[in-house]
Amino acid sequence: MTNASLVYRKGPGAADPALFPPEIIVAVKALACQLPKQLGVPFSRFTHDEIARQAEKHGIVASISGKTVWRWLSKDAIRPWCYRSWIWPRDPDFQPKAGRVLDLYQGIWEGKPLSSHDFVISSDEKTSIQARRRIAPVTAPTAGRYGRVEHEYERMGALAYMAAWDVRQAKVFGLCRDSTGIASFHDLVDLVMRQEPYRSAHRVFWVTDNGSSHRGQTSIDRLKRWYPNAIQVHTPIHASWLNQVEIYFSVLQRKVLTPNDFESLDELANRILSFQTEYEKVSRPFEWKFTREDLKKLLSRFVEEQKLAA
Repeated sequence: MTNASLVYRKGPGAADPALFPPEIIVAVKALACQLPKQLGVPFSRFTHDEIARQAEKHGIVASISGKTVWRWLSKDAIRPWCYRSWIWPRDPDFQPKAGRVLDLYQGIWEGKPLSSHDFVISSDEKTSIQARRRIAPVTAPTAGRYGRVEHEYERMGALAYMAAWDVRQAKVFGLCRDSTGIASFHDLVDLVMRQEPYRSAHRVFWVTDNGSSHRGQTSIDRLKRWYPNAIQVHTPIHASWLNQVEIYFSVLQRKVLTPNDFESLDELANRILSFQTEYEKVSRPFEWKFTREDLKKLLSRFVEEQKLAA
C-alpha cells in the first residue's frame, strides 16, 4: 500500500476519530515510533503537533490535528516527546554477577539460605557533595507562596560521604571525608566490622561497585585480610541500580541536599550524619522485589531490542 492510497481528506464533522480508517491510525502510530533523524528532520524528539505535520507531509493523511494524534498515541502509551537515559549492559559476566547480588537480597548464597549470623552490607560513596552558601537567606513558605532559594551562591568546598546499609537489618553507617580512596573505604569497613553483631558474625557480605576504592580481586583479597569473615561481592560494571545503598542516597539527596544551603563543610557534614541517625529510627528494609527470574527476562528483552536495532 502506498502513501498516496492512505491519503484521507476529512469532510465536515471529521473531527470524530471514528472517521479515520484503522490503517491511518496505524500509520500515524508507526510514524511516531521512528526517530526524527530517520525521517530527515532536525529534531531530537517529536511533539504530537510535529507528528501531525509529518503525517501530512508523508501523505498519510491530508489534514489532522495534533490533538487527534495525541489521543491516538495516549491509548498505547506512546510518548515520543519523552525519553530516559539508559546504559546498556557491557559487562560480559553481567548475569552471573548480578545474580549473586540478587540472591543475597533474597537471603541466598551459592544456592544455600543465609543464617541469622550472616549479614549483607550494601556500600558506596557519594562524591563531591558541595556546600553552597546562598548569597541571600533561604525564606520559608507562606500562605500562597513557595519558599524561595537564592539562585547565586558561594562555594564553600566539597566532601565525600561514605555509607554502608545493612540490607536485612535496615541500619546505616557513614562518615564524611575530604575524598574517597582505599583509606576512606577502610575507615568505613572498620566502623561497621569493629562492632557487634558484625565483629563476631559468621559472614558479612559487602556489596560494592567497581569504583577505584574497592575494585577487582585485589580489593576482595584486601578486605579478607582486614576481616576474615568479610566477603566482598561486586556488582556488574554500570549497574549501580543493583546496589541498595543508592536508594538511601536518593532519600538523602531529596531530604537533606536539596535545596543545597550550607554555611560550611562542617555544617554539611553534621547535617548528613544527623539525618543518618534520624533516618535509622524510622527505616525499614527496602522491599526489593527484583529477582534472578526478572533479570533473565530483562536481559532477554535487551537481546531482542538489540536484534531489532541491528
